[in-house]
Amino acid sequence: MNAMTDLVSSSPSGAASASPRPSALVEVRELRKRFGDVEVLRGVDLEIGKSEVVCIIGPSGSGKSTLLRCLAALETYDEGEVLIEGQLLGYAQRNGQRVRASQREINRVRRNIGMVFQQFNLWPHLSALENVMEALLRVRRLPRDEARRRANAMLDTVGLSDKGDARPARLSGGQQQRVAIARALAMEPHIMLFDEPTSALDPELVGEVLQVMKQLARDGMTMAVVTHEMGFAAQVADKVVFIDQGRIAVQGKPHAVFHDAQHPRLRQFLQNYLDRNAFWSRGADGEPA
Repeated sequence: MNAMTDLVSSSPSGAASASPRPSALVEVRELRKRFGDVEVLRGVDLEIGKSEVVCIIGPSGSGKSTLLRCLAALETYDEGEVLIEGQLLGYAQRNGQRVRASQREINRVRRNIGMVFQQFNLWPHLSALENVMEALLRVRRLPRDEARRRANAMLDTVGLSDKGDARPARLSGGQQQRVAIARALAMEPHIMLFDEPTSALDPELVGEVLQVMKQLARDGMTMAVVTHEMGFAAQVADKVVFIDQGRIAVQGKPHAVFHDAQHPRLRQFLQNYLDRNAFWSRGADGEPA
């Protein structure tokens, strides 16, 4: 895939690293998920190490978002296991049989997971600061002064220290998504899950959200990111996972996945991405945009 050279020019080398392999914070084993007669996940195996950034790519409908939702216990899964810091998520063993865990048990296991969605899901009647404070008050039951202090710190982390009093309607889409990231970070998660966090944004606003995510990666946050931003995946990911038809078809270091792609479906996916972006860079009339 020589056409991918520019994309991966700043990505980490595919050479073996001398650093030790990080301990697994998330383990997925033979995960299967059905919606009616349709099997959306078909035996997925995946590990995410501490401080590792894993970018999950693939065509629409391949199961990427469903996988992420299973990691957050927002979807049940039919077979296999999801382990978060060694603890089984969504199920419990009782009398030698696996049964659905209580909501209290599920919340305990996923306590250290933060998730950012495509849509911002902010409370429209609350300010940015109040949106970040809400879960700290209601879920963590922090004193109001402590919740306010932590919320202000998180808004500062995402570059919005001057927008605390603004309601969502007064913020751009990129600013709203950064508030959503601050809200998740305020809960002090051990892992952050991002489900196409820039897909609802205008193109000129994508960069400000990706910049925050890049800084989180530099700070050592463990992240699983479903994304169509191939440049971000090439530059930031420790591991890129390509899902096709509910299975992991390819996974590896960005340079190997993007530059040395051998799997035919991955090659086709990347070529479609390049063609689409070449079209927009030329403009619809074929001239440079």
